[in-house]
Amino acid sequence: MVAALFRDAPARRAEPDRPEPVGKHVWGRLSATPDGSLGEPIGVVFGWLGAELGRRNPGAAQPVVCVMDGQGCLWDGCRQHLPAGAVEVLDLLHVAPRLWQAAHLFHPEGTAAAADFVRDRLHRVLAGQSRGVAMGLRRMGTMRRLCPAKARRLAVICRYLVANGSRMRYDEYLRNGYPIASGVIEGACRSYVKDRMERSGMRWTREGAQAMLDVRSEYLNGQRERFHEHRIQAETARLYPNRTILLELDWPLAV
Repeated sequence: MVAALFRDAPARRAEPDRPEPVGKHVWGRLSATPDGSLGEPIGVVFGWLGAELGRRNPGAAQPVVCVMDGQGCLWDGCRQHLPAGAVEVLDLLHVAPRLWQAAHLFHPEGTAAAADFVRDRLHRVLAGQSRGVAMGLRRMGTMRRLCPAKARRLAVICRYLVANGSRMRYDEYLRNGYPIASGVIEGACRSYVKDRMERSGMRWTREGAQAMLDVRSEYLNGQRERFHEHRIQAETARLYPNRTILLELDWPLAV
């Protein structure tokens, strides 16, 4: 795993094929607030997730794994809307950049020393020693007598590692076969949103963009035909609310 992050030359032995995600569904919700803050969409998206879990995993018979970054409102949504005991996993790809930032406080960018610094701590983080890594970074900063600006940046990094320590039990997650990175989610965001919404010359209103995301999610989720059937029925009921009245009348026959 560390070799993949550092893009080392692949081993000569044949690697087994990675499992493909199945039953993947996508949804999208734009912020409804003028300032662009998340707000209401958090509850909507996690409400969708909760409903999907209820359908796929009735009675919470199987463990639920939630892989996200360190944003607090996302973890709040997880605890409020998903089953109790859901396994919270901090995306490893949000940890690695912090380790690189720490490395560049002690070693110049682009040097082998910085790469070795990160590689060593990534191995330790994957072994479930994230708190020890944070303690070591603090001790190293004290011994090296970092300038105040660098010391503040190091303190932020260490606080991040400590605050998310309960979500960084990667040794346990790997033993259980849990995902520890959100690559499948990032890929879905690209194919679902970016590839359709950010083409050359495109401009969107909030309402139009949300409508496009709603339609595109139905297409990607394999529900296009069901969506069109529902839309035809709904539009028929809206446009012709009295269409069945004539059929219900007892018309006299002329003799």
